[in-house]
Amino acid sequence: MVSACAGCQKPNAAAPPSTAAAAQPNNTPLHLDHAMPKLRTTKLWLGAQELDTELALSSQEISTGMMFRKDMGENEGMLFVFAQPQKLSFYMKNTTVPLSCAYIDAEGTILEIHDLKPLDETPVDSKAENILYVLEVKQGWFKRHNIETGMIIRTERGTMPETFFPKRAQQ
Repeated sequence: MVSACAGCQKPNAAAPPSTAAAAQPNNTPLHLDHAMPKLRTTKLWLGAQELDTELALSSQEISTGMMFRKDMGENEGMLFVFAQPQKLSFYMKNTTVPLSCAYIDAEGTILEIHDLKPLDETPVDSKAENILYVLEVKQGWFKRHNIETGMIIRTERGTMPETFFPKRAQQ
């Protein structure tokens, strides 16, 4: 099982080397000791709701995520994209912004929604073992905007598979 948090990934010796929890080849730390600058963004649509979403794609971006950030806008989020579907676990090391996260499958369907507690390092495990994306937003955003499990997320470029894994989407 891979563990991640509002950005911070706990390294896991049992995790296969192809996952984001793999050690960096040059022994650089998986997560930074300061906030990352704003990452590349894309627009996501959850029903009629639009989010301006930063993309955490590299191991370091996934491991650092929202750590050390001071705030997040109401219609902003961070999307974590993993290489393979798997069981995930997020927690809030060095993260003071109250967040909610959605565990999302390869097709872009929200399978689970959880609230995360600031600075709480207790892992919040996904029940599903086929999570490919995790979306973090301001805590309560999903409830305030009537976003529920079963909804499918789209990007400004199409479906989640078309956007992030175009070769797989063509198969």
